[in-house]
Amino acid sequence: MTYLEGQFLVAMPGMEDERFAESVILLVGHGEEGAMGLVVNQKLANLRFADILDELDLGDPDAVIRLPDTIRDRTVMRGGPVEKGRGFVLHSADYHSGNTYKVTEDIGLTATLDVLRAMAFGPAPKASFFALGCCGWSPGQLEREIAENGWLTVPFTPELVFSTPVEKRYEKALESLHITRATLSSDAGHA
Repeated sequence: MTYLEGQFLVAMPGMEDERFAESVILLVGHGEEGAMGLVVNQKLANLRFADILDELDLGDPDAVIRLPDTIRDRTVMRGGPVEKGRGFVLHSADYHSGNTYKVTEDIGLTATLDVLRAMAFGPAPKASFFALGCCGWSPGQLEREIAENGWLTVPFTPELVFSTPVEKRYEKALESLHITRATLSSDAGHA
């Protein structure tokens, strides 16, 4: 069995679960016990990073107000339908705490308050992505969904998560396979 940790899943047109229609998910864990990922192309409407800092009381309210707009108004992403109240930060490898999980050589995942403080007040990782919630699959479930033509797999590139505008990530992931939305088929082929 080849594990897909550190790769993207791209939803196929026939995806039956509406929550994942046109989703791009980074698999942060995949093994015999199942898989975990973060949707990287769905924003949470009307929620800013400053709202999270206020809710968690992570800084003096005056300090939060004085944060640059690029930090205060940073997008909060919808990481998935599981543990929707839990935050996950995907970040460049230059940031590491005792609670950081190494996903690839380029990125880590931290789900503790220290990384949120660092993102707001420094020293911040060069690149970071904050999401509420995650995606989870039980043992064998993801493999079945891939076999049933639910997902394409795409190799990881940091640019897709950290540099590509959110609304263009689905097309960009497809481009990396040299296909477009128009060339996708929801029919599975089996030899």
